Amino acid sequence: MPVDIVCGMEVSAGTRFKTVYKGKVYYFCSDVCRRAFEKNPNYYLEHGPIGRMPEEG
Repeated sequence: MPVDIVCGMEVSAGTRFKTVYKGKVYYFCSDVCRRAFEKNPNYYLEHGPIGRMPEEG
């Protein structure tokens, strides 16, 4: 199973939360994680998952 590069959760490859960066598909557990990655992809590629993201309210 793919791992969400932002929070570290395992996610289904069928998730609707995904994005392509430099030709590679990244999968996410939520829109919050997807948007965090899209805002600063190099941070997550260099540092890896940071744990659970705060939910938006």
